[in-house]
Amino acid sequence: MSGRIFQGVIVQLKEATERTIGVVDAAGVVVAAGELSLIGTRPEDVVFPKGEDSVFTTVGRTYKVLDGFPENAYAVFADGADETARTICLLASVAIREARICYEEKHDKVGFLKHILSENTLVDDIAIRAQELQFPLNASRAVFVIRRAEQSEASMAEVLREMFPNEERDFLVPMGTHDLVLIKEVEPDTSSAILLALAGVIESSLSSEELAIQTVIGIGTLARSLKELAERYKEAQAAIEVGKVFETEKAIVHYDHLGIGRLIYQLPVTLCEMFLAEVFEKNPIDALDPETLYTINRFFENSLNVSETSRKLFVHRNTLVYRLEKIKKLTGLDLREFDHAIVFKVALMVKKYLNAQAAK
Repeated sequence: MSGRIFQGVIVQLKEATERTIGVVDAAGVVVAAGELSLIGTRPEDVVFPKGEDSVFTTVGRTYKVLDGFPENAYAVFADGADETARTICLLASVAIREARICYEEKHDKVGFLKHILSENTLVDDIAIRAQELQFPLNASRAVFVIRRAEQSEASMAEVLREMFPNEERDFLVPMGTHDLVLIKEVEPDTSSAILLALAGVIESSLSSEELAIQTVIGIGTLARSLKELAERYKEAQAAIEVGKVFETEKAIVHYDHLGIGRLIYQLPVTLCEMFLAEVFEKNPIDALDPETLYTINRFFENSLNVSETSRKLFVHRNTLVYRLEKIKKLTGLDLREFDHAIVFKVALMVKKYLNAQAAK
């Protein structure tokens, strides 16, 4: 990559000066030159300076250490030790730096993916850029948003790079200070169970005693094309956000498993407030004390089975029936009836959603 950049710039500059110009590595070997016969030769001993002044001269040449490359890796040179040679070196170094930036932008797959996720690339341009990068357009890819509980941690990226070393199929894209997005190429028939298992391995590795990095992972549905990545990224983000409301105990949430919570999260707040007002016309949901709400949730968890719920609550069956009758009087809903139970369950989720929105 470096040789291609150097030679391209040097060839263009050759037309603007009669001086011999080129680039040497730290060993003094010419790696690019206007005179092709110089490439590979070592015309003189060169010692790159360690101080701040990156321009230095020898008996017959002026050198400028190139910025942006590994420290003391390369220097551009021009014949002569005068001011003209110095100026040529400075101009050449600027041209090489800019050419390097352009090259990396053109060939940076992670940057390309970041632009897609951020929707900074037109859909029609994605196929063109993918072809330039030799990036498979229609491969199946899974999108994981790995969100750290606190601030970004460099070690998290390092661990994930070790877990997913295939740089042609798996990509880590930093998005903001807390999120790291894993885009992994997978088989077209990869199931959500496999993706959840993979996310489990990631979460376990990061939360190990050695690292102790607490994360929540959102998973989107499979992207069948690069053009779908932005939408799948939004799904993975939504999985995290909806999970914070309805799946608070889970560290891994798949968009496909959000159920009715996904629908509620997309509703306008005013519509949710209207729904609660209609359902709890007799008394607001806040009239139910914590113990009653706990009983209701256990009743739902046990599939509306009175006997099983009373056993789990360690209360007599008649005590539970009494509590259910009390709820019916307060709300007008008999939780032993399936239709009423559905309405009540949705109402509880809507209330959770409204509380979450109010807390933002």
